[in-house]
Amino acid sequence: MSDKNPTGKILVLGASGHVGRPLVKALRTKGEAVKAASRGGQPIEGAEGVAFEFGRPETFAAAFEGVDRAYVMLPGGYVNSRELLTPVIEAAAARKVKVVLQTAIGVDADDSIPYRQVELALIGAGVPYVILRPNWFTDNFLNFWKPGIDHAGALAVPAGEGKSSFVDARDIAASAAAALTSDRFDGRAFNLTGPQALGYGEAAEILSGIIGRKVGYTPIDDETFVGILTGAGVSEDYARFLAMIFHPVREGWTAGVTDAVETLTGHAPISVAQWAQDNAAALRA
Repeated sequence: MSDKNPTGKILVLGASGHVGRPLVKALRTKGEAVKAASRGGQPIEGAEGVAFEFGRPETFAAAFEGVDRAYVMLPGGYVNSRELLTPVIEAAAARKVKVVLQTAIGVDADDSIPYRQVELALIGAGVPYVILRPNWFTDNFLNFWKPGIDHAGALAVPAGEGKSSFVDARDIAASAAAALTSDRFDGRAFNLTGPQALGYGEAAEILSGIIGRKVGYTPIDDETFVGILTGAGVSEDYARFLAMIFHPVREGWTAGVTDAVETLTGHAPISVAQWAQDNAAALRA
């Protein structure tokens, strides 16, 4: 069962990123025609490249040309989700393009949350849609927390004793590919999680076994955390945003486990241990 028009292309925003790149690859494997959108507009994983910039609506028309489905997500580093994503939703709706939107777990807790306002704009837009709300990415251990592991031998984050059901970016991509190539999931929202909730101390133990040396966990306060990230080159705005979203972790709101990845993809989600095994060389580097 499918809603796709055989001539329609799929637009993937953030195509050079941690979810976008494996998503483009998965869609190409399924035989889909893909437009890979990025700031540079380069071809990605064999897909046609198109230049796209959030906050520059003049780049939207070329990106949406010939497209009937779109994966809409805001890459890391941006904080003003409502201002940047709402015009993209409007551009898609004006062209009757189905939207698979990536937000984040927990944003439906309150309609005043900017990401929730983007979801509501999509729900009211009158086009087919699927919303994917991933939990914390397992890949953050490499992409964000590795400098702390390398320099201090510890995960240093303001998570307290909170647990998260970390989800692998490959599972987010596979879930997105399923949502984009079938209409079975239309009109629904999915909280994407891994197979189990782990505290950062438990994650540190798993990483210790893979890296081959002791990795500890040091719960820190928000200001210390912001200082570490800005010292590593993260903008202060984005560092403060990341600190803020650790509050739900400390409150225990990110510890739930769902079957959404399996529902969408037909396979069980990848565990932190398996992710660490798969990324062993990069973790040890």
